[in-house]
Amino acid sequence: MSAAGSAHPHEIAYDRRRLRQWLAGEARADGVTRRRLLTLLAATATATVLPGGSPAHAAGSPIVKPLPPASFIPRGTNAETRWEALRGTGHHTPNALFFVRNHTATPVLDAADWRLRLWGDGLRGTPAEDRPVEFGYDDLRALPAVTRTAFVECAGNGRSHYATQQGETPAGTAWTLGAIGVARWRGVRLADVLRRAGLSPYAVDVQPRGLDAEYVSGGESLGRVRRPLPLAKALDDVLLAYEMNGEPLPHDHGHPVRVLVPSWVGIASIKWVGDIEVSARPLYSPWNTTFYRLFGPAHPEDGGAPLTQQTIKSAFELASGATFAAGRSQVLHGRSWSGTGGIVRVDVSTDGGARWRRARLHDRPRSGTWTRWSIPWTPGTPGPAHLLARATDTAGRTQPDTSVSNTQGYLFDAVVRHPVTVL
Repeated sequence: MSAAGSAHPHEIAYDRRRLRQWLAGEARADGVTRRRLLTLLAATATATVLPGGSPAHAAGSPIVKPLPPASFIPRGTNAETRWEALRGTGHHTPNALFFVRNHTATPVLDAADWRLRLWGDGLRGTPAEDRPVEFGYDDLRALPAVTRTAFVECAGNGRSHYATQQGETPAGTAWTLGAIGVARWRGVRLADVLRRAGLSPYAVDVQPRGLDAEYVSGGESLGRVRRPLPLAKALDDVLLAYEMNGEPLPHDHGHPVRVLVPSWVGIASIKWVGDIEVSARPLYSPWNTTFYRLFGPAHPEDGGAPLTQQTIKSAFELASGATFAAGRSQVLHGRSWSGTGGIVRVDVSTDGGARWRRARLHDRPRSGTWTRWSIPWTPGTPGPAHLLARATDTAGRTQPDTSVSNTQGYLFDAVVRHPVTVL
């Protein structure tokens, strides 16, 4: 079953209801033109109405931490983790190896000066932006803390395989499979902060916004990165995280505080959060209208519902094109993960998909994180070969042979053919 093929029915119904409310003047589309929002109601199945991004960032590197070539593939304002660098690193991705997804450049912020402002008509007694509720860094750290292991993954992770395996050319950064990392996050529940701010019974949407620079797309500034969450999700398992693997958040990963939305596409986990709008009306931003929806012939004319849960994937802890000696026994290692449940099975093929063997799992199935696995292999005939890994999760989802295409290359979930050479 392909996660990219369709949205959950309740998500589509929720989105359609929001669109009707917007047309009736009961919703607000901050930073989204009427023309752009109307494309969600009238776009043709084959038209690409989505502008490409043109990131604006300060001179110099947009990323603060070192990016050694053995560990990262630079991708503009982003950096992809090399899978071979993760071999032997344990369950949690070291901060120094964690991938970076930036829309602009990493801001260097001081926790002592940082404030989180909550505002909007979804708070009690706060009808306007000029009467916000504020929390400082120490205020957050004084609240009950929660620790959670969870992955953060870009919605476009695996995008390049639409081209290499399916002959398609989606727009966006050509990630292979390294736009994911798992960390042990520590912070406070967003639900606790919302309730302390005075949550109104009429609140429906919560929209965190980052403190990075405004994002420019097609010559137009779309403002700072922001994306609304339904209140039900905001009150469920969302964290305001201030630590990553036992250390204060690094600058590239959201210092001093970021949002963490477990199992959802990475855009929901806003970094460098500076304010949160709590609204009694549905909210729209470019990041749930123009971006992070599924458009294309296989999807509804007005696009799928805004992306939420991540899909299922597997990766080998190997470089592309790795070499092996014929007749010498090896142990192959990899990791599999899913946004819809824990991984319960991984099957591996070392002959391009002709035969499959079950891998040994090294972690118990847990939602929101990956499972490490291994399998022995003795390479045979010299020459090029492809290694394949196919995962199944607790929801019964298994990686398909092909992924349903979409114009922006989101949610690639097909089995990846990993090239190697036997010498």
